[in-house]
Amino acid sequence: MLDSLHLSPWATTAIAALAAVFAAAIGHRIAALLALRATRPAPLLHAVVQACVPVMRVLLPLVALQMVWQAASDEQRYIASVRHLNGLLVIACGTWLLMRGIRGLANGIIARHPADVEDNLQARRIATQARVLSRTAMSGVFMAGLAMMLMTFPGARQVGASLLASAGVVGLVAGIAARPVFSNMIAGLQIALAQPIRIDDVLIIEGEWGRVEEITGTYVVLRIWDERRLIIPLQWFIENPFQNWTRNSSEILGTVFLYADYRLPLEPLRAELDRVLETAPEWDRRVKVLQLTDVTERTIQIRVLVSARSSGLAFDLRCRVREALVTFIQRDYPECLPQVRMPATAESGQEPLRGGVSSML
Repeated sequence: MLDSLHLSPWATTAIAALAAVFAAAIGHRIAALLALRATRPAPLLHAVVQACVPVMRVLLPLVALQMVWQAASDEQRYIASVRHLNGLLVIACGTWLLMRGIRGLANGIIARHPADVEDNLQARRIATQARVLSRTAMSGVFMAGLAMMLMTFPGARQVGASLLASAGVVGLVAGIAARPVFSNMIAGLQIALAQPIRIDDVLIIEGEWGRVEEITGTYVVLRIWDERRLIIPLQWFIENPFQNWTRNSSEILGTVFLYADYRLPLEPLRAELDRVLETAPEWDRRVKVLQLTDVTERTIQIRVLVSARSSGLAFDLRCRVREALVTFIQRDYPECLPQVRMPATAESGQEPLRGGVSSML
């Protein structure tokens, strides 16, 4: 029919291309609805399909166009360039599709293990592994797609062949230049597998207290308690020691130190601690200890040890206990607050006592 209308070769090809794009769009619409409905009972597969649907909306028309260009006559002007450009777009979209699929798989795994529960250690472990491994895999897919696109250029293949002659020097230079990249990539795999840190872990790094907010392919974002962000390279965690307060469990002990006079009785203070903890929602009822841990020539040191379900609750509990016990001593035993004693002088009319306490200022 098209030949009977005496259309030019490019006009015929253009009409065929429009028809192919239209058919691909309809096919994508139908296939997407069916795939989303069929995978709804499987949340993991459903997440992958949801991530891939937007890319397929672009990829299917490109594949249909590539079939049209391949079927077109080789004698058409610029057809080789059009085929090459469309092929590059197909490879780029295919790489994008694989990366979206990997991300959807990771998000599906994370969604199956929510971290908004009290004991979220297992969920944080899985989330860390899924995010780090998925980003590593996506980086590999991106590099493979870029290499495939470069291999479609004859000039790039010739350059690669010529570089093989000086592979020793080039390899040495490339290895030195890429050392930080590969070091962080290997460190990311080590963190994903060994998991010295996880998402939402509480860390102490160089005196800073914060939670792991994000783990990327090259660095870790630590959210400090005052909303600052500390950016740390992945390799740093492999080469330096650090504190992880939630390595095996989020439960933690909190310590409160008090300093008082020797005359302070401890039993009323223990009774006050019991009363405060019974009304404290932060206390998990595991540990409750009040001990006299040290004495000096002027004061006694009292240590209160309490437990909480997380470091944040432990901090709030320590503040609550410290405030309540100090208020108790101020109210009921004000004379037992830390005192400074000095021997009496001749001006006061008293003889100074040697080796003892004579008066209190």
